[in-house]
Amino acid sequence: MIKTPPISSMSGAFDVKGKNVVVTGGNRGIGLGIVKAFAQSGANIAILCRNEESGLKVAKSLAEYGGKYTCIGVDISDYNSVSDASQGIYKFFEHVDVLVNNAGIGSTVDFFDPNGVDEWHRVIDTNLHGVANIVHTVVPKMKESGRGGTIINISSVGGQRVSNSRKFPHPPYNVSKAGVDIFTKYLAIALGDYGIRVNAISPAMTHSNLGKDLPASVVEMIDTTMPAHRLGDPLEIGSLCVFLASPSGVHITGTILVHDGGLMTVS
Repeated sequence: MIKTPPISSMSGAFDVKGKNVVVTGGNRGIGLGIVKAFAQSGANIAILCRNEESGLKVAKSLAEYGGKYTCIGVDISDYNSVSDASQGIYKFFEHVDVLVNNAGIGSTVDFFDPNGVDEWHRVIDTNLHGVANIVHTVVPKMKESGRGGTIINISSVGGQRVSNSRKFPHPPYNVSKAGVDIFTKYLAIALGDYGIRVNAISPAMTHSNLGKDLPASVVEMIDTTMPAHRLGDPLEIGSLCVFLASPSGVHITGTILVHDGGLMTVS
């Protein structure tokens, strides 16, 4: 049983320098913000994404921060693809310290649309089954290493609410993110003895591809009603990831951290 000691001072309390970090969907949107935050904090990064060319461009752009970076192409909804990618990860890294399950897709198709069930499977295969595929293939070696570690699942406030679903329906997205939240809590229990902490971050609307189709009514609500009066920024989500992976986060596990600019307080 691994018991990670508490911090004894603020010196290095937020240090992740030299940690090996895997980020799915790290080539754009929130994932790119997470990648930048870890790179700027001195971590080494393996990006996993479908568009390997795009991910390699991101990896190359990080060179100024002096770490070790790569991209591995993968379709996280396909277990065999994930298994191959996992082998690539452990060829690049001797061990993994931080796993960020960020990759996800959305949908605005009504469940009772003729294509509703197809969308259901498409979204859940990526957002929920994809997380399970990554965890099942990457985490066993994290356990075996005896080093402990951190898993961060990027969920959504959509896993806790279904408001505005008449005008902006996305039931498979809501359900997939609710599943990620429960899976997070399960993993925190299952992996605690190995010193692996597991948390989820639940952003609200954030500058990313998933937010590009927001209806005018939601944009108006953000401007006038939401306490922060603006969308979140991907680097802000990244900074929270760095905190969770740092020594300051060693006693946080099994939590679903809302990062929403106050949305849940008014909606």
